[in-house]
Amino acid sequence: MTMKRISAVLALISVLSFATAPAWGVSKEIIQLQTQVQQLQEQLTAMQTSFEQSMGVMKNLVQQDTDSINKATAALNSVQMALQKQSGDANSREDQLSGQIQALNDSIDELKARLTKVTQQLDALQSSQQSIQAQQAQQQQQQQQLQQAPPPDVLYNNALRDYNAGNNDVATQEFNDYVKFYPNTDLAGNAYFYLAEIQYRQGNYQAAVQSYDQVLQNFPSGNKAASAELKKGFALIELGKQDDGVTELRHLIQRYPRSQEALQARDRLHKLGVSVTARHGE
Repeated sequence: MTMKRISAVLALISVLSFATAPAWGVSKEIIQLQTQVQQLQEQLTAMQTSFEQSMGVMKNLVQQDTDSINKATAALNSVQMALQKQSGDANSREDQLSGQIQALNDSIDELKARLTKVTQQLDALQSSQQSIQAQQAQQQQQQQQLQQAPPPDVLYNNALRDYNAGNNDVATQEFNDYVKFYPNTDLAGNAYFYLAEIQYRQGNYQAAVQSYDQVLQNFPSGNKAASAELKKGFALIELGKQDDGVTELRHLIQRYPRSQEALQARDRLHKLGVSVTARHGE
């Protein structure tokens, strides 16, 4: 991509980045993406300036090295011809000429090494520029997708409605869209929890454990943390990992001793015939 085309792309991205938002307002995710796009634009501009300067310097170096190689090659040919003409001279003369040839060969090798280094630097600059352009394109795509997404409260309520109605496939798609477009909102932890609940209902306990972990790891203080730990323990037991499941349930009771989830955990442990607290050696 030429510099003019890059400038045109930057101008287009700037227009898209500050285009009028939908009627329901610009969410903080769009603002964050716009900021990231602006930062990438500034980085690309700086990279272009550095790239142009480096290209000028390196082209001069390449030209100088090329001229030096040509001169060295011509000198080498001259010495070789002189060596052939004076092959009958004394051994000292031959040694001297051989030394000159070796010195010239060394110079050529050095120049070749410099050319290789310059080429590698050019490749690195081009690779960096392409990486910046790829990141910018990805940010632009995410921003466009976010602009087309429904508002977070609408998307979440639709997903919850379909979940309660038993429309698992539709609800799964909607909850997945929610965590994709709004991963940092308070309700994202709830969305992961309901995805885990759908997987648990369908008997996909391994996937359910992973989704419950999303709640526990990323939203440990959310309102679904206790329920997620309870159901994770149940899912582990269903997978035949009773020891791991018992550990989760005991930890839940210790962390939320007065919760409804703790009562359910105690009941499940009693049915399994194990103690609520770990005994010595367990």
